[in-house]
Amino acid sequence: MTLSGDGWSGRSLWHRGMRATHVLAILACAVGLTAAQEPSESPTDAKAQATYKKALDHLQKHETIAALDAFKKADKQDSGHCLGCQKEMITCGIDLQDWKAARAGAEELLAQAKEDKYIAVAHYQLSFVIMDEALHKNKQDLYAQAHDELVKALASYPNFPQAIYADGQVLAHLNRDEETKARFEQFVKMTPADDPKRQRALRFIEQPDLARARMAPAFSVTTLDGQHISIDDLQGKVVLLDFWATWCGPCRAAMPRIRDIARRFQGQPLVVLSVNLDNDQAQWKKFVSDNGMTWLQYSDGGFGGPIAHLFNVHAIPHTFTIDADGVLQDEQVGDAAIEGKLKRLIARAQLLARHPQ
Repeated sequence: MTLSGDGWSGRSLWHRGMRATHVLAILACAVGLTAAQEPSESPTDAKAQATYKKALDHLQKHETIAALDAFKKADKQDSGHCLGCQKEMITCGIDLQDWKAARAGAEELLAQAKEDKYIAVAHYQLSFVIMDEALHKNKQDLYAQAHDELVKALASYPNFPQAIYADGQVLAHLNRDEETKARFEQFVKMTPADDPKRQRALRFIEQPDLARARMAPAFSVTTLDGQHISIDDLQGKVVLLDFWATWCGPCRAAMPRIRDIARRFQGQPLVVLSVNLDNDQAQWKKFVSDNGMTWLQYSDGGFGGPIAHLFNVHAIPHTFTIDADGVLQDEQVGDAAIEGKLKRLIARAQLLARHPQ
């Protein structure tokens, strides 16, 4: 199985494709930095090291508020030089919607950045925080601030596709559609043809309104039967994503509903894609065969898999319903009745097929 993708989406989903705790390392690779060049994340002060360890323990126990306080304390004890503390301040701050703390972490990262590439990454990181706050508060001045940070990132390092893509989305929220299109055209020119975000960018060029919508993250998968599917290839169809595992009792109980949906709507503009979170692929394949699961199947390799991470899935069964435009319309944990929602979205997809305008 193969998978690739990430993306910004509306509200709580926009940052799931690139969680703040990982974004610095990801973007460092994106702009050509090597691991040897990256500064150490741990604090150097002895007291800060002890506090940092406590913060990590809190994080392990999902005690986010306590973890954030400890990371802030450790960073202060380390005179504002603890890169790991600052990254976690950003992550915890976003999770708690404590944007003041998240901004403080991002601004300290920026203050420490020396080389142009690191400066670009730091400005991107700060825009990341501001954009999250903007999406929750829907304030135009925040979108403008995020745009300013991205302009600074690109001034430091112009060959930065992630920043270009992000700025396209920010400009869309500022209703500057011509500039939005220009940014995504720039992104398309510097991105490989098989990149799911390139497909998404092409759609944003045609329909800037979608860049303002709560789009499902862009991704592509190779299914059990060998089909390569991208979420943007499925434009015009309703998509039901079903996260499950063979060891999950509630998932097995919900399976007849998913099977019935796949059969009932066969031949209509609906794609059901079940994303399995087993670690044992042989067990998964046997279960699929034994239970007549003839719709699309994909193995994500566990809760740490790329699609589960992209959609922030921590409990199963978990379904996401995506409309014909790729906009996330519904999210349910547990065996929920979703047939009525699917009928309405399928009817809309059929109407759009007959009358595209």
